[in-house]
Amino acid sequence: MKTQQVKLLVATLFVTLISFGQDKKVGGPCEGCEAIHESPVPFNKLEAVVKLPDATWDGKKPLGINGVVYKADGKTPAPNVIIYVYHTDQTGHYTTKADAKGWEKRHGSIRGWMRTNEKGEYKFVTLRPAPYPGHSDPAHIHVTIKEPGLPEYYIDEYVFDDDPLLTPEKQQKLDNRGGSGILKLKDVGNMYKTERHIYLGKNIPNYPTSQ
Repeated sequence: MKTQQVKLLVATLFVTLISFGQDKKVGGPCEGCEAIHESPVPFNKLEAVVKLPDATWDGKKPLGINGVVYKADGKTPAPNVIIYVYHTDQTGHYTTKADAKGWEKRHGSIRGWMRTNEKGEYKFVTLRPAPYPGHSDPAHIHVTIKEPGLPEYYIDEYVFDDDPLLTPEKQQKLDNRGGSGILKLKDVGNMYKTERHIYLGKNIPNYPTSQ
């Protein structure tokens, strides 16, 4: 009887420890963040600049987004940080290729991976996405971060300051994970340009203080 009680106690403690570890995961729950590991190029071979599959100048005016990723101190550039982005097409749908596999079936084929350079810089070129059809959510670009030594986590989506769906009320509800994701576009003639700097650990739950 005592042996069974001890086994039950050990099992309960094991489950509790697992649950505690899950609760304390950096960034909290993150459905789909594991898609960052589907990069077709090994992380150490990724470039700091990527052109997403939809990017074109053929009758279109693409969007270039660049910035610097900073460490938790807010001033030191962070090299070798992996950034994964994905978004809808210009009709608001996550379009996929016929042979889509893994998370591409959910995230669509308009996605890309990059790795910050020694100056913490990154850049990607794409077309501006549209909001979901029939929904009130602003148009957005999802972004997941994977920094050295930590599991992947999501930060605030890229959104657009001129989007009528981005109301003041919705802006106030943004968590500013990694800093503000609100973009102000500049028309430079053949494309739009904007920037967003990312601050590792900013407003990220359970982020280690030693980073």
